Amino acid sequence: MTLAIFDLDGTLLEGDSDYSWGQFLVEEKLVDVDVYKQANDRFYQDYVAGTLDIHEYLSFSLAPLSRFSSEELNLLHQKFMHQKIQPMVHQKALNLIEDHRQKGHFLLIITATNQFVTGPISEMLGMDDIIAPIPEVIDGRYTGNVVGIPSFQSGKVTRLNHWLEESGLSLEGSYFYSDSHNDLPLLELVEHPVAVDADKVLTDTAAKRGWPHISLRD
Repeated sequence: MTLAIFDLDGTLLEGDSDYSWGQFLVEEKLVDVDVYKQANDRFYQDYVAGTLDIHEYLSFSLAPLSRFSSEELNLLHQKFMHQKIQPMVHQKALNLIEDHRQKGHFLLIITATNQFVTGPISEMLGMDDIIAPIPEVIDGRYTGNVVGIPSFQSGKVTRLNHWLEESGLSLEGSYFYSDSHNDLPLLELVEHPVAVDADKVLTDTAAKRGWPHISLRD
């Protein structure tokens, strides 16, 4: 079965779900507003620049989850989806997903944004599976820690290889869609790399290597 792999933030979404979750927490006044906003902005700029310390960022982004029950978090996430995520989804992205679905391809999101934030987004988009950083849960509550290797930069390749071993699927004929130069390790691995509304580094790389560059914006 052919794999159609998608980055999420900036690719299928016109925006960043991780950064937007931080904005949502600030707007709901569920965190120290000034301190959290400043840190959230700094981490996002580090990501854009390709200098993000993913472990430091995950410690920051997962910490608020430990303060709420699963029921409280589910309600917050539903509000977040309505306010922040649904406006980021464009018809062109949905059409691309549906085109691969109609071809019988396996639909996989691989993202650096933690699974608490992205799992429901993947379900909303009708994906078959998702690879994302996994927040630790003990006795039904998030601890603020992450389990295993975060799926970021080369970590996406590591996590995908583990997933391939478990699923029995392969990268034969595979596609990967991404907007970010942070995903170059995985783009270089698949048979059909596709740049999507890409940053400058990825735009230049795609042009040099003859990769398609598409837009999913309406």
